[in-house]
Amino acid sequence: MIVQSCITASNLSAGYNGTPVFHNIDIDIPKEKITTLIGSNGSGKSTILKTMSRLIVPTQGAVYLEGSSIHTMPTNLVARKLALLPQSAQTPSGITVEELVEYGRFPYRNRITGISPKDREIIKWALSSTNMTELADREMDQLSGGQRQRGWIAMALAQKTGILFLDEPTTYLDISHQLEILQLLRKLNEEQGVTIVMVLHDLNHAIMFSDYLIAIKDGKKYSSGLPEDVITAQTILEVFHVKAEVIRHPVLNVPVCLPYDVG
Repeated sequence: MIVQSCITASNLSAGYNGTPVFHNIDIDIPKEKITTLIGSNGSGKSTILKTMSRLIVPTQGAVYLEGSSIHTMPTNLVARKLALLPQSAQTPSGITVEELVEYGRFPYRNRITGISPKDREIIKWALSSTNMTELADREMDQLSGGQRQRGWIAMALAQKTGILFLDEPTTYLDISHQLEILQLLRKLNEEQGVTIVMVLHDLNHAIMFSDYLIAIKDGKKYSSGLPEDVITAQTILEVFHVKAEVIRHPVLNVPVCLPYDVG
């Protein structure tokens, strides 16, 4: 499955305030693919994502970005290679969409001249790529949940990185806006080659929009691979403690999980 990895976790462990959350994780993220971490609440998915994106310092092991330890790289250099959209990102009051997207150019900003013509072109591109151009002058807090999420993704795109991390990007959105965001991410991946790593709660969405799945159970990697290989009735039972039938989607021809009882 993996031809080339762009970011790798080796023997990685981390937690909070001395309490371990995940242990001895080895993960290879394939370049220019969509990888999704799945698992039950509290399994360690978001903590793994934060550690791999350098928000949390590991207690053991290392994360390698293009062959270099990410936790020893200069912050500005990491910000030019990897963008992170955290769960339920807080929008500053009164800020417009375009002003938010400008923050994505911070790693490249000249302290004297500020926003350059090149920065403006990239901001314009990020807004267009996320279908937010017409909303550029609107305040973020006046937008729908789906529109706000597209604004945050535009900001991440403005960083012009090859890797985008997202922690539960569809949380609190209705089904229409969930699909809108996931289709946008797939479009960015296919048309612009952005490597996407995300955490999703909806298992069927993870299957539909991912090239590669990593199942986490109790802070350890349970399995990883193509959705067809990872999603089995046994995996669903052991990872989520749910009994389910796994069938084929009649339109997309991918696995579909149909839970029917608690395991």
